[in-house]
Amino acid sequence: MSDTPAPPRRPRLLLHVGLFLATFLTTTAAGSLYVHGQLGGGSGWEAILPIKDGLSYSLPLMLILLSHELGHYLVARLHGVDASLPYFIPLPPNFGLGTMGAVIGMRNVTADRKKLIDIGAAGPLAGLVVAVPVILYGLAHSKVGPLVGGGLQEGNSILYAILKHASKGAWLPDGHHDVFLHPTAWAGWAGLLVTMINLIPIGQLDGGHIATAYFGNGYNRFAERLHRLLPLGAIAVFLWVLHLVRIEGNGRLDEELVSIALFAALPWLVWYLLIRIVRRASGDVNHPSVDAAPLPRSRRALFWLMVAVFVLVFMPVPFRVTLAGGAAPPPPPAAVTAIAIPR
Repeated sequence: MSDTPAPPRRPRLLLHVGLFLATFLTTTAAGSLYVHGQLGGGSGWEAILPIKDGLSYSLPLMLILLSHELGHYLVARLHGVDASLPYFIPLPPNFGLGTMGAVIGMRNVTADRKKLIDIGAAGPLAGLVVAVPVILYGLAHSKVGPLVGGGLQEGNSILYAILKHASKGAWLPDGHHDVFLHPTAWAGWAGLLVTMINLIPIGQLDGGHIATAYFGNGYNRFAERLHRLLPLGAIAVFLWVLHLVRIEGNGRLDEELVSIALFAALPWLVWYLLIRIVRRASGDVNHPSVDAAPLPRSRRALFWLMVAVFVLVFMPVPFRVTLAGGAAPPPPPAAVTAIAIPR
């Protein structure tokens, strides 16, 4: 696709500011629900009051999302690629994170592979620079305690496990104890989840930009096959979580355990459908074509850095209900299954 400069788009400041403020409101309300232990509980709107209690969650989360998107925006502008300011996407506060993240618009995705990998990598790296200290601060204010049967357990990744060990001196959860996240730690964990989702190497996610820049146009066919494998990931997660909760439930197998395993596998299907929707909106193009010029050594090194980042933040089971530590849980809260996907 040509990099011929187009006249810069006029910023739609009212829309950008309105969406930002709406998302700040919904994430603050979601944080208040989390603080009061009612996230996903189907409580009425009065449960979010006092809403200011959610600021310890919403402020760091919005900072992470803003850093991610400004990373894309600033690098795109430095490379002369027309990009919009971020569009934040609010969600009702009892839908998990209170947001589906944010996106920037690019009138033409650059065909220059060097520019493309820079733009694709800038967002996740900028978001991580903020998310890691946010997590460490939040973990310092989080307590370790016995696992509670029926509790919702956040997903683990290599990086997250290392950060918990650095803060608490133990690999958690250990089957008996886990860290109960302060709202700021929850926001930082959400930043890791956001980074992982964006680095899935498919379509026009950040990972798709990075992989296409490295491998060239031939990568499109592989990306299409990888996209079709996402439902198999859901099946694998379903079977693995079903195995875990059977152990935690002393070997029993019933509808309750099946529903827990289905809940854990659902994000993989959500990602599959969302990527399919984005592709359909892009005219059934997996990724616009790029030029044939080889990447310089510095950008090849950047590619492998991003592969390492993806491995470090990858969490195959973003959420699951655990039976360890107590009685069987109520059915998993469907409201928590909305996963943020900023780009």
